[in-house]
Amino acid sequence: MKKALVTGITGQDGSYLAEFLLEKGYEVHGIVRRAALEDSKARLSRIHHVKGKLILHAGDIGIYSSVIHVIDKIKPDECYHLAAQSFVHESFHDPFSTFKTNVDGTMHVLHAIKEKAPKCKLYFAATSEMFGDVQEVPQKETTKFHPRSPYGVSKVTGFDIIRNYRESYDLFGCSGILFNHESPRRGFEFVTRKITQNVAKMKVGKENVLVLGNLEARRDWGFAGDYIKAMWLMLQQEKPEDYVVATGENHSVKDFVDAAFLAAGLNYELVDLHMMSPEMADMKIEELRKDKGRLFVVQHPMFFRPAEVHNLLGDPSKAKMNLGWQPEVSFQELVRMMVEEDIRQMSG
Repeated sequence: MKKALVTGITGQDGSYLAEFLLEKGYEVHGIVRRAALEDSKARLSRIHHVKGKLILHAGDIGIYSSVIHVIDKIKPDECYHLAAQSFVHESFHDPFSTFKTNVDGTMHVLHAIKEKAPKCKLYFAATSEMFGDVQEVPQKETTKFHPRSPYGVSKVTGFDIIRNYRESYDLFGCSGILFNHESPRRGFEFVTRKITQNVAKMKVGKENVLVLGNLEARRDWGFAGDYIKAMWLMLQQEKPEDYVVATGENHSVKDFVDAAFLAAGLNYELVDLHMMSPEMADMKIEELRKDKGRLFVVQHPMFFRPAEVHNLLGDPSKAKMNLGWQPEVSFQELVRMMVEEDIRQMSG
């Protein structure tokens, strides 16, 4: 039986991957913080339904001794390094912890594998945010990186560390440059889940204002459940290579909003306040909240990035050709899936 170690197993991707690997007959291990084990109902909610089939280890990827102890104990055949501070907006506010988690954590996992499990195949969760101020459209494996956030910079560093160890020590390490992937398990801090949750609140009469930032930013959105299959396929190859994983089509944030309202059977009015001061915008929003008979989507200056990434569009040709992978869930199906689940939760 193959053994797989998943960092970030409690997150969106980790939960789908854990399910997938269990179905494949793997012995699945995960590194989680001790606090999560002590409060499993709240902190392990995404994997609670399969928790009894997993082997969870208390650890912290930010501490090398913790990581090397777990890897030495397990001696995994495959390691999926998904753990990261992945909220772009937060990385501007706290770049220090973003770098500590994303760069140091990756270094710890990689070096521990080199020392204690050199035959282990390693997957690194890279991101389309590394392309940032895009140099070409669509973006592929050879596109130059120009990250526009501390998060993007930290992931470029991790990508280069993986490549360096691969070339220096002949380790099997590859990076999946995943474009935006969503699901009903997406964290509430991400714009897609913020949209679907607030639309659900509007559907049940608990809210009438949705506050967002730049509606014109374009992203290549896919379903997380499709993307974890590409991660696994990368580690089944004889040679480690990096892959772009994407749908090959992109949509604006406004497109996502429109699809969410359509899925809920609602209409909205757009109010652009992004040229106002944050204080004046807040006052206007309070006025809108009093008009309970209408639904509003508001552009607020506080939710615009200091450096925006405008047009992410992936070219998954290599993944389709070499891995035989392709996405199955469409953009409209994805949005509807998320909205319907959030309405179900709100109604319940």
